[in-house]
Amino acid sequence: MNYTESIGARTYRFADLKTLLAKASPQRSGDQLAGLAAGSEEERVAARMALAAVPLKAFLSDALIPYESDEVTRLIVDDHDAAAFAAVSHLTVGDFRDWLLSGAADTEALARLAAGLTPEMAAAVSKLMRNQDLIAVAKKRPVVTRFRNTVGLPGRLAVRLQPNHPTDDVKGVAASMLDGLMYGSGDAMIGINPASDSLAAITKLLAMIDGFRERYRVPTQSCVLTHVTNTIAAIEKGAPVDLVFQSIAGTEKANASFGISLALLREAREAALSLKRGTVGNNLMYFETGQGSALSANAHHGVDQQTCEVRAYAVARKFEPFLVNTVVGFIGPEYLYDGKQIIRAGLEDHFCGKLLGVPMGCDICYTNHAEADQDDMDTLLTLLGAAGINFIMGIPGADDVMLNYQSTSFHDALYLRDLLGLRRAPEFEAWLETMEITDAKGALLGASPRAPLLAGAHEWMGIDA
Repeated sequence: MNYTESIGARTYRFADLKTLLAKASPQRSGDQLAGLAAGSEEERVAARMALAAVPLKAFLSDALIPYESDEVTRLIVDDHDAAAFAAVSHLTVGDFRDWLLSGAADTEALARLAAGLTPEMAAAVSKLMRNQDLIAVAKKRPVVTRFRNTVGLPGRLAVRLQPNHPTDDVKGVAASMLDGLMYGSGDAMIGINPASDSLAAITKLLAMIDGFRERYRVPTQSCVLTHVTNTIAAIEKGAPVDLVFQSIAGTEKANASFGISLALLREAREAALSLKRGTVGNNLMYFETGQGSALSANAHHGVDQQTCEVRAYAVARKFEPFLVNTVVGFIGPEYLYDGKQIIRAGLEDHFCGKLLGVPMGCDICYTNHAEADQDDMDTLLTLLGAAGINFIMGIPGADDVMLNYQSTSFHDALYLRDLLGLRRAPEFEAWLETMEITDAKGALLGASPRAPLLAGAHEWMGIDA
Protein backbone atom coordinates (compact mmCIF):
# COMPACT_ATOMS: atom_id res chain seq x y z
CA MET A 1 0.00 0.00 0.00
CA ASN A 2 1.27 3.47 -0.90
CA TYR A 3 0.71 6.47 1.35
CA THR A 4 0.62 9.94 -0.19
CA GLU A 5 0.02 13.49 0.98
CA SER A 6 0.09 16.78 -0.92
CA ILE A 7 1.23 20.12 0.45
CA GLY A 8 0.66 22.86 -2.07
CA ALA A 9 1.93 21.72 -5.46
CA ARG A 10 4.20 19.07 -3.98
CA THR A 11 3.07 15.47 -3.41
CA TYR A 12 4.96 13.17 -1.03
CA ARG A 13 4.79 9.42 -1.47
CA PHE A 14 5.76 6.95 1.25
CA ALA A 15 6.45 3.43 0.05
CA ASP A 16 5.16 1.52 3.07
CA LEU A 17 4.05 1.87 6.66
CA LYS A 18 7.51 1.69 8.22
CA THR A 19 8.74 4.42 5.87
CA LEU A 20 5.76 6.57 6.81
CA LEU A 21 6.42 6.08 10.53
CA ALA A 22 10.08 6.97 10.13
CA LYS A 23 9.36 10.12 8.14
CA ALA A 24 6.74 11.22 10.69
CA SER A 25 9.16 10.99 13.62
CA PRO A 26 10.42 14.14 15.31
CA GLN A 27 13.97 14.94 14.27
CA ARG A 28 16.65 12.76 15.83
CA SER A 29 20.21 12.05 14.87
CA GLY A 30 19.91 8.25 14.89
CA ASP A 31 17.27 8.18 12.17
CA GLN A 32 19.25 10.73 10.16
CA LEU A 33 22.43 8.64 10.33
CA ALA A 34 20.44 5.56 9.31
CA GLY A 35 18.96 7.37 6.30
CA LEU A 36 15.40 6.97 7.60
CA ALA A 37 14.47 10.52 8.58
CA ALA A 38 12.37 13.03 6.68
CA GLY A 39 14.43 15.17 4.33
CA SER A 40 12.72 18.38 5.38
CA GLU A 41 10.22 19.73 7.87
CA GLU A 42 7.66 19.87 5.06
CA GLU A 43 8.09 16.16 4.37
CA ARG A 44 7.78 15.47 8.09
CA VAL A 45 4.49 17.37 8.22
CA ALA A 46 3.23 15.53 5.11
CA ALA A 47 4.10 12.20 6.71
CA ARG A 48 2.22 13.11 9.87
CA MET A 49 -0.83 14.14 7.87
CA ALA A 50 -0.76 10.84 5.99
CA LEU A 51 -0.18 8.90 9.23
CA ALA A 52 -3.16 10.57 10.90
CA ALA A 53 -5.41 9.05 8.24
CA VAL A 54 -4.12 5.48 8.64
CA PRO A 55 -6.64 3.12 10.32
CA LEU A 56 -5.38 1.50 13.49
CA LYS A 57 -6.42 -1.83 11.95
CA ALA A 58 -3.66 -1.41 9.35
CA PHE A 59 -1.03 -2.22 11.98
CA LEU A 60 -2.56 -5.66 12.46
CA SER A 61 -2.19 -6.65 8.81
CA ASP A 62 1.02 -4.84 7.83
CA ALA A 63 3.91 -6.13 9.96
CA LEU A 64 6.91 -3.79 9.89
CA ILE A 65 9.23 -6.77 10.38
CA PRO A 66 8.04 -10.11 8.94
CA TYR A 67 6.30 -12.53 11.29
CA GLU A 68 8.31 -15.46 9.94
CA SER A 69 11.72 -13.95 10.68
CA ASP A 70 11.31 -12.12 13.98
CA GLU A 71 10.14 -13.55 17.31
CA VAL A 72 9.27 -10.10 18.67
CA THR A 73 6.81 -9.65 15.79
CA ARG A 74 5.37 -13.08 16.55
CA LEU A 75 4.98 -12.11 20.20
CA ILE A 76 3.18 -8.88 19.26
CA VAL A 77 0.81 -10.60 16.84
CA ASP A 78 0.11 -13.72 18.89
CA ASP A 79 -0.53 -11.83 22.13
CA HIS A 80 -2.80 -9.18 20.63
CA ASP A 81 -6.17 -9.04 22.41
CA ALA A 82 -8.85 -8.43 19.78
CA ALA A 83 -11.58 -7.96 22.38
CA ALA A 84 -9.63 -5.20 24.13
CA PHE A 85 -8.87 -3.55 20.78
CA ALA A 86 -12.54 -3.46 19.76
CA ALA A 87 -13.15 -0.20 21.65
CA VAL A 88 -10.85 1.73 19.28
CA SER A 89 -10.75 -0.58 16.24
CA HIS A 90 -12.78 1.85 14.13
CA LEU A 91 -10.41 4.78 14.67
CA THR A 92 -7.59 6.21 12.57
CA VAL A 93 -4.32 7.19 14.21
CA GLY A 94 -5.47 10.82 14.26
CA ASP A 95 -8.84 9.89 15.75
CA PHE A 96 -7.03 7.80 18.36
CA ARG A 97 -5.00 10.83 19.42
CA ASP A 98 -8.19 12.82 19.88
CA TRP A 99 -9.77 10.01 21.88
CA LEU A 100 -6.73 9.68 24.16
CA LEU A 101 -6.96 13.37 25.00
CA SER A 102 -10.70 13.21 25.68
CA GLY A 103 -12.45 12.54 28.97
CA ALA A 104 -13.57 9.14 27.65
CA ALA A 105 -9.98 7.90 27.92
CA ASP A 106 -9.86 7.74 31.70
CA THR A 107 -7.68 5.48 33.83
CA GLU A 108 -10.05 2.51 33.65
CA ALA A 109 -10.56 2.80 29.89
CA LEU A 110 -6.83 3.00 29.25
CA ALA A 111 -6.16 -0.02 31.46
CA ARG A 112 -8.77 -2.08 29.59
CA LEU A 113 -7.30 -1.05 26.24
CA ALA A 114 -3.63 -1.87 26.91
CA ALA A 115 -3.66 -5.50 25.78
CA GLY A 116 -5.41 -4.47 22.55
CA LEU A 117 -2.66 -2.07 21.48
CA THR A 118 0.42 -3.03 19.53
CA PRO A 119 3.68 -1.12 20.01
CA GLU A 120 3.39 0.22 16.47
CA MET A 121 -0.01 1.80 17.28
CA ALA A 122 1.44 3.47 20.38
CA ALA A 123 4.50 4.72 18.47
CA ALA A 124 2.34 6.01 15.63
CA VAL A 125 0.02 8.08 17.81
CA SER A 126 2.95 9.48 19.81
CA LYS A 127 4.36 10.95 16.58
CA LEU A 128 1.24 13.12 16.25
CA MET A 129 1.35 14.40 19.81
CA ARG A 130 2.87 17.50 21.35
CA ASN A 131 4.95 17.15 24.51
CA GLN A 132 2.02 18.30 26.63
CA ASP A 133 -0.19 15.62 25.03
CA LEU A 134 2.33 12.92 25.96
CA ILE A 135 2.38 14.18 29.55
CA ALA A 136 -1.39 14.56 29.89
CA VAL A 137 -2.23 11.06 28.66
CA ALA A 138 0.57 9.29 30.54
CA LYS A 139 -0.60 10.95 33.76
CA LYS A 140 -3.97 9.20 33.37
CA ARG A 141 -2.38 5.74 33.17
CA PRO A 142 -0.68 4.59 36.39
CA VAL A 143 0.87 1.11 36.27
CA VAL A 144 1.34 -0.49 39.69
CA THR A 145 3.79 -3.32 40.46
CA ARG A 146 4.76 -5.16 43.64
CA PHE A 147 7.64 -7.23 44.98
CA ARG A 148 8.75 -6.27 48.49
CA ASN A 149 6.99 -2.91 48.23
CA THR A 150 4.50 -1.20 45.91
CA VAL A 151 5.65 1.09 43.09
CA GLY A 152 3.60 3.15 40.64
CA LEU A 153 0.67 4.27 42.79
CA PRO A 154 -0.74 7.70 41.83
CA GLY A 155 0.94 10.51 43.73
CA ARG A 156 4.07 8.43 44.38
CA LEU A 157 7.61 8.60 43.01
CA ALA A 158 10.19 5.88 43.65
CA VAL A 159 13.96 6.07 43.26
CA ARG A 160 16.43 3.43 42.17
CA LEU A 161 19.42 3.87 44.46
CA GLN A 162 22.45 3.29 42.21
CA PRO A 163 25.61 2.99 44.39
CA ASN A 164 28.06 2.03 41.64
CA HIS A 165 31.80 1.79 42.26
CA PRO A 166 34.58 1.62 39.63
CA THR A 167 36.19 -1.46 41.24
CA ASP A 168 33.10 -3.01 42.90
CA ASP A 169 34.62 -2.24 46.30
CA VAL A 170 32.01 -3.48 48.76
CA LYS A 171 32.70 -0.76 51.34
CA GLY A 172 32.50 1.92 48.65
CA VAL A 173 29.18 0.55 47.42
CA ALA A 174 27.90 0.32 50.99
CA ALA A 175 28.86 3.93 51.73
CA SER A 176 26.96 5.21 48.69
CA MET A 177 24.02 2.98 49.56
CA LEU A 178 23.87 4.35 53.09
CA ASP A 179 24.15 7.91 51.75
CA GLY A 180 21.16 7.36 49.48
CA LEU A 181 19.03 5.75 52.16
CA MET A 182 19.66 8.71 54.48
CA TYR A 183 18.22 10.93 51.72
CA GLY A 184 15.16 8.68 51.50
CA SER A 185 16.13 7.04 48.21
CA GLY A 186 15.96 3.33 47.37
CA ASP A 187 12.30 2.39 47.29
CA ALA A 188 12.35 1.32 43.62
CA MET A 189 15.38 -0.83 44.35
CA ILE A 190 19.04 -0.84 45.27
CA GLY A 191 20.62 -1.62 41.93
CA ILE A 192 24.33 -1.90 41.19
CA ASN A 193 25.97 -1.86 37.76
CA PRO A 194 28.98 -4.09 38.44
CA ALA A 195 32.35 -3.24 36.93
CA SER A 196 33.09 -6.96 36.63
CA ASP A 197 31.11 -9.89 35.23
CA SER A 198 32.83 -12.20 37.72
CA LEU A 199 30.23 -14.44 39.33
CA ALA A 200 32.14 -14.23 42.63
CA ALA A 201 32.02 -10.41 42.60
CA ILE A 202 28.33 -10.41 41.68
CA THR A 203 27.33 -12.82 44.44
CA LYS A 204 29.44 -10.85 46.96
CA LEU A 205 27.52 -7.67 46.14
CA LEU A 206 24.18 -9.49 46.30
CA ALA A 207 25.06 -10.96 49.69
CA MET A 208 26.15 -7.55 51.03
CA ILE A 209 22.90 -5.83 50.06
CA ASP A 210 20.77 -8.69 51.29
CA GLY A 211 22.58 -8.85 54.60
CA PHE A 212 22.02 -5.14 55.09
CA ARG A 213 18.37 -5.40 54.04
CA GLU A 214 17.69 -8.22 56.47
CA ARG A 215 19.56 -6.58 59.35
CA TYR A 216 17.54 -3.37 59.06
CA ARG A 217 14.35 -4.95 57.63
CA VAL A 218 14.39 -2.62 54.61
CA PRO A 219 11.22 -3.10 52.49
CA THR A 220 12.94 -2.82 49.13
CA GLN A 221 14.51 -5.08 46.51
CA SER A 222 18.05 -5.53 45.22
CA CYS A 223 19.52 -6.13 41.79
CA VAL A 224 23.02 -6.53 40.38
CA LEU A 225 22.79 -5.63 36.70
CA THR A 226 24.71 -8.48 35.14
CA HIS A 227 23.79 -10.54 32.09
CA VAL A 228 20.78 -12.76 32.63
CA THR A 229 22.89 -15.91 32.24
CA ASN A 230 25.05 -14.78 35.17
CA THR A 231 21.93 -14.20 37.24
CA ILE A 232 20.68 -17.70 36.47
CA ALA A 233 24.07 -19.07 37.52
CA ALA A 234 23.94 -17.02 40.73
CA ILE A 235 20.49 -18.42 41.51
CA GLU A 236 21.80 -21.95 40.97
CA LYS A 237 24.57 -21.23 43.49
CA GLY A 238 22.05 -20.06 46.09
CA ALA A 239 22.68 -16.30 45.82
CA PRO A 240 19.95 -14.03 47.24
CA VAL A 241 18.54 -12.76 43.92
CA ASP A 242 15.53 -10.44 44.08
CA LEU A 243 15.13 -8.77 40.67
CA VAL A 244 16.45 -10.21 37.39
CA PHE A 245 18.03 -7.64 35.09
CA GLN A 246 18.46 -7.61 31.33
CA SER A 247 18.83 -5.03 28.58
CA ILE A 248 16.26 -5.70 25.88
CA ALA A 249 15.45 -4.36 22.42
CA GLY A 250 12.61 -4.43 19.92
CA THR A 251 13.82 -6.95 17.36
CA GLU A 252 15.00 -10.54 17.57
CA LYS A 253 18.30 -9.62 15.93
CA ALA A 254 18.97 -6.80 18.38
CA ASN A 255 18.18 -9.07 21.32
CA ALA A 256 20.54 -11.67 19.87
CA SER A 257 23.27 -9.03 19.94
CA PHE A 258 22.63 -8.84 23.71
CA GLY A 259 22.92 -12.63 23.89
CA ILE A 260 19.27 -13.21 24.76
CA SER A 261 16.03 -14.64 23.45
CA LEU A 262 12.48 -14.75 24.74
CA ALA A 263 13.05 -18.33 25.87
CA LEU A 264 16.08 -17.29 27.94
CA LEU A 265 14.13 -14.48 29.61
CA ARG A 266 11.37 -16.97 30.42
CA GLU A 267 13.90 -19.35 31.97
CA ALA A 268 15.36 -16.57 34.13
CA ARG A 269 11.97 -15.40 35.34
CA GLU A 270 10.94 -18.93 36.30
CA ALA A 271 14.22 -19.44 38.17
CA ALA A 272 13.72 -16.24 40.17
CA LEU A 273 10.07 -17.02 40.89
CA SER A 274 11.13 -20.35 42.35
CA LEU A 275 12.99 -18.49 45.13
CA LYS A 276 9.72 -16.99 46.43
CA ARG A 277 11.45 -13.86 47.75
CA GLY A 278 8.64 -11.39 47.06
CA THR A 279 6.45 -10.45 50.02
CA VAL A 280 3.69 -8.26 48.56
CA GLY A 281 3.90 -9.40 44.93
CA ASN A 282 5.83 -11.36 42.30
CA ASN A 283 6.84 -8.74 39.71
CA LEU A 284 10.57 -9.42 39.60
CA MET A 285 12.02 -8.61 36.18
CA TYR A 286 13.98 -5.39 35.65
CA PHE A 287 14.52 -4.33 32.04
CA GLU A 288 16.52 -1.48 30.56
CA THR A 289 15.99 -0.06 27.10
CA GLY A 290 16.99 2.98 25.05
CA GLN A 291 16.27 4.53 21.68
CA GLY A 292 19.06 3.60 19.28
CA SER A 293 19.97 0.13 20.54
CA ALA A 294 18.56 -1.66 17.49
CA LEU A 295 20.15 0.84 15.11
CA SER A 296 23.55 0.56 16.81
CA ALA A 297 23.38 -3.23 16.35
CA ASN A 298 22.34 -2.85 12.68
CA ALA A 299 19.24 -4.80 13.66
CA HIS A 300 16.45 -2.31 12.96
CA HIS A 301 15.20 -3.69 9.60
CA GLY A 302 14.62 -0.15 8.32
CA VAL A 303 12.33 0.72 11.26
CA ASP A 304 12.86 4.07 13.00
CA GLN A 305 14.53 4.06 16.40
CA GLN A 306 11.51 5.15 18.42
CA THR A 307 9.24 2.45 16.97
CA CYS A 308 11.96 -0.13 17.64
CA GLU A 309 12.11 1.12 21.21
CA VAL A 310 8.38 0.72 21.75
CA ARG A 311 8.53 -2.82 20.38
CA ALA A 312 10.90 -3.57 23.28
CA TYR A 313 8.05 -2.72 25.65
CA ALA A 314 6.05 -5.61 24.19
CA VAL A 315 8.93 -7.87 25.21
CA ALA A 316 8.94 -6.33 28.69
CA ARG A 317 5.16 -6.59 29.08
CA LYS A 318 5.27 -10.33 28.39
CA PHE A 319 7.29 -10.96 31.55
CA GLU A 320 5.28 -8.81 34.01
CA PRO A 321 8.26 -6.70 35.15
CA PHE A 322 8.63 -4.79 38.39
CA LEU A 323 10.45 -1.92 36.66
CA VAL A 324 11.28 -0.89 33.09
CA ASN A 325 13.87 1.82 32.64
CA THR A 326 14.49 3.82 29.48
CA VAL A 327 18.09 4.98 29.86
CA VAL A 328 17.25 7.85 27.62
CA GLY A 329 20.49 9.69 26.84
CA PHE A 330 23.04 6.99 27.59
CA ILE A 331 23.62 5.61 24.09
CA GLY A 332 24.93 9.00 22.99
CA PRO A 333 24.50 11.90 20.53
CA GLU A 334 24.71 9.56 17.55
CA TYR A 335 21.08 8.68 18.38
CA LEU A 336 19.81 11.61 20.48
CA TYR A 337 21.95 14.59 19.60
CA ASP A 338 21.00 17.27 22.09
CA GLY A 339 18.86 18.19 25.07
CA LYS A 340 15.77 18.78 22.96
CA GLN A 341 15.93 15.32 21.40
CA ILE A 342 16.60 13.67 24.78
CA ILE A 343 13.63 15.46 26.38
CA ARG A 344 11.29 14.47 23.59
CA ALA A 345 12.50 10.85 23.61
CA GLY A 346 12.01 10.54 27.37
CA LEU A 347 8.43 11.78 27.14
CA GLU A 348 7.68 9.48 24.18
CA ASP A 349 9.11 6.42 25.89
CA HIS A 350 7.19 7.04 29.11
CA PHE A 351 3.92 7.68 27.26
CA CYS A 352 4.21 4.63 24.99
CA GLY A 353 5.24 2.33 27.83
CA LYS A 354 2.37 3.42 30.05
CA LEU A 355 -0.10 3.10 27.17
CA LEU A 356 0.99 -0.53 26.76
CA GLY A 357 0.67 -1.16 30.51
CA VAL A 358 4.40 -1.20 31.29
CA PRO A 359 5.75 0.21 34.62
CA MET A 360 7.98 2.89 33.14
CA GLY A 361 10.80 4.73 34.80
CA CYS A 362 13.54 6.80 33.25
CA ASP A 363 17.24 7.28 33.77
CA ILE A 364 17.22 11.00 32.97
CA CYS A 365 20.76 11.17 31.68
CA TYR A 366 23.28 12.29 29.10
CA THR A 367 26.88 11.57 28.14
CA ASN A 368 29.51 14.27 28.25
CA HIS A 369 29.89 14.43 24.46
CA ALA A 370 26.18 15.21 23.87
CA GLU A 371 24.90 18.73 23.30
CA ALA A 372 23.04 18.63 26.61
CA ASP A 373 23.57 19.70 30.19
CA GLN A 374 22.03 19.37 33.65
CA ASP A 375 19.49 22.12 32.92
CA ASP A 376 18.06 19.91 30.18
CA MET A 377 17.85 17.05 32.67
CA ASP A 378 16.09 19.32 35.18
CA THR A 379 13.49 20.07 32.51
CA LEU A 380 12.92 16.40 31.65
CA LEU A 381 12.89 15.47 35.35
CA THR A 382 10.13 17.98 36.05
CA LEU A 383 8.08 17.02 33.01
CA LEU A 384 8.28 13.30 33.78
CA GLY A 385 7.31 13.98 37.39
CA ALA A 386 4.21 15.77 36.13
CA ALA A 387 3.53 12.84 33.77
CA GLY A 388 3.50 10.29 36.61
CA ILE A 389 6.82 8.51 36.09
CA ASN A 390 7.15 5.41 38.29
CA PHE A 391 10.78 5.94 39.26
CA ILE A 392 14.00 7.81 38.53
CA MET A 393 17.67 7.25 39.39
CA GLY A 394 19.40 8.34 42.58
CA ILE A 395 23.18 8.65 42.17
CA PRO A 396 25.61 10.50 44.47
CA GLY A 397 25.98 13.98 42.98
CA ALA A 398 24.22 12.78 39.79
CA ASP A 399 27.64 11.68 38.51
CA ASP A 400 28.14 7.94 38.00
CA VAL A 401 31.82 7.28 38.71
CA MET A 402 31.72 3.80 37.18
CA LEU A 403 29.65 4.29 34.01
CA ASN A 404 30.95 7.86 33.47
CA TYR A 405 27.70 9.61 32.62
CA GLN A 406 25.46 12.26 34.17
CA SER A 407 22.09 11.33 35.68
CA THR A 408 19.96 12.47 38.63
CA SER A 409 20.89 12.75 42.29
CA PHE A 410 19.27 12.06 45.65
CA HIS A 411 18.68 15.82 45.88
CA ASP A 412 16.86 15.83 42.53
CA ALA A 413 14.35 13.33 43.92
CA LEU A 414 13.82 15.53 46.98
CA TYR A 415 13.20 18.52 44.69
CA LEU A 416 10.65 16.69 42.59
CA ARG A 417 8.78 15.25 45.55
CA ASP A 418 8.63 18.63 47.25
CA LEU A 419 7.59 20.45 44.06
CA LEU A 420 4.80 18.06 43.09
CA GLY A 421 3.78 16.70 46.48
CA LEU A 422 4.89 13.15 45.65
CA ARG A 423 5.37 10.45 48.29
CA ARG A 424 7.58 7.36 48.38
CA ALA A 425 6.42 3.75 48.10
CA PRO A 426 4.12 3.31 51.12
CA GLU A 427 5.99 0.41 52.75
CA PHE A 428 9.33 2.19 52.33
CA GLU A 429 7.89 5.46 53.60
CA ALA A 430 6.74 3.77 56.81
CA TRP A 431 10.20 2.22 57.28
CA LEU A 432 11.95 5.59 56.86
CA GLU A 433 9.79 7.01 59.64
CA THR A 434 10.62 4.05 61.90
CA MET A 435 14.32 4.60 61.19
CA GLU A 436 13.95 8.31 62.13
CA ILE A 437 15.09 9.37 58.67
CA THR A 438 11.83 11.14 57.76
CA ASP A 439 8.82 12.45 59.62
CA ALA A 440 5.23 11.33 59.11
CA LYS A 441 4.91 13.64 56.10
CA GLY A 442 8.01 12.23 54.41
CA ALA A 443 10.31 15.20 55.11
CA LEU A 444 13.93 14.46 56.02
CA LEU A 445 14.76 14.81 59.71
CA GLY A 446 18.51 15.22 59.25
CA ALA A 447 21.34 12.77 59.82
CA SER A 448 21.17 12.33 63.58
CA PRO A 449 23.90 9.92 64.77
CA ARG A 450 21.29 8.39 67.06
CA ALA A 451 19.07 7.37 64.13
CA PRO A 452 18.83 3.54 64.13
CA LEU A 453 20.27 3.21 60.63
CA LEU A 454 23.39 5.27 61.41
CA ALA A 455 23.90 4.01 64.94
CA GLY A 456 25.01 0.56 63.80
CA ALA A 457 26.08 1.27 60.23
CA HIS A 458 29.75 1.89 60.91
CA GLU A 459 30.02 -1.38 62.81
CA TRP A 460 28.22 -3.18 59.98
CA MET A 461 30.55 -1.65 57.39
CA GLY A 462 33.60 -2.52 59.48
CA ILE A 463 34.97 1.02 59.68
CA ASP A 464 35.53 3.54 62.44
CA ALA A 465 32.90 6.22 63.06
